[in-house]
Formats: sequence, structure tokens, C-alpha cells
Amino acid sequence: MPRKYFRKYLPDHETIREHRHLRWFRPLLKHPNLWHLNRHSVAGGVAVGMFGGLIPGPVQMLTAAVLAIVFRVNLPVAVFATLYTNPITWGPLILAAYAIGSWVTGGNGTPAAELEFDWRSQSWLDFLPAFWDWLMGLGETFLIGNLILASTLAVLGYVAVQLGWRLYILAYLRRREARRQAD
Repeated sequence: MPRKYFRKYLPDHETIREHRHLRWFRPLLKHPNLWHLNRHSVAGGVAVGMFGGLIPGPVQMLTAAVLAIVFRVNLPVAVFATLYTNPITWGPLILAAYAIGSWVTGGNGTPAAELEFDWRSQSWLDFLPAFWDWLMGLGETFLIGNLILASTLAVLGYVAVQLGWRLYILAYLRRREARRQAD
């Protein structure tokens, strides 16, 4: 992969380790795989980020960072990979997780509670607690489906990066061999 391109945008591991808010994490941030751009570390970082991205609530990046440290995969890639969940994709992901959970548990496929929110009379800040109550009302069907969906996306992300990296290297080697034969 074009490491020089990514290194331009990724922070240096020394800068992060010396950051004043992260100093007490310094012993945990010493493993080289947390910062190196190699195929296995990046693929693991994508997998951890894909899994952590489906954690409900605002702790997705923190979860991905902790999992990256535990599994010793690329930390910046893991945190960045959580960004596939956003206000546009979150709705379809919730519905997909609930559908998978309904299929696995044999549920009827409809949420137990409806999202009750009146946009005309309530502030948009009141939406978050209403949404959280609705999400918790989905219960075990959603949680099982979310776990299956997160695991599936993590595996697919890992395989896609491994395969893409390998194909890039093979194409590079073919181009290099063609250049050598042309000389």
C-alpha cells in the first residue's frame, strides 16, 4: 500500500505518546503494531473499527481504541474505521441489526416500541433521550442482531484489507517486472 501517503496524514506515535492527555496511557501505547502500517496490523485495525462502530452510544472511538490496544492492531486505523457509522448510515444499520436479530431469534421483525417524538413541539435535543429509550426497547433481538452484524462486518473488513493489500502488492510486482523486462 502507499505508506508514504498514509503517513502524511497519520500522527507520529511519539506525538501521541507524549500528548499531555495521553501520558498515563504511555505504557500501553508502546507496542509497535499500534502504529506500523503493515498488512496484518491495518487489517486488524479495520476489523476492530468495524466492530466498534456498531456499539450504540457515543463511545465508538473509545471502544475501538481500547480493542486496538488489547489486540495490538493499528490504533489510528481502528479509530478512523468507526466513522462508517454516521447519522446517514445509522438508521439502516439499526434496521439491519434488528432484522438479523429477528431472523436468528425467531421474532416477528417489528420493533416492540415505536419511536415517539414530535418534531414540531419538542426540541431536537430531546430526540437523543427518546431515541435511546427506543433503542433500549428493542431488547435482545437488536443486541443479538447487532453483535452478529458487527462481527460479520469486522470479518469482511479484515478479509477485504488483506485481499486488497495482497492484490496491490501483486500488481506492483507485475509492474516492476514489466519495467525490468522493458529495460
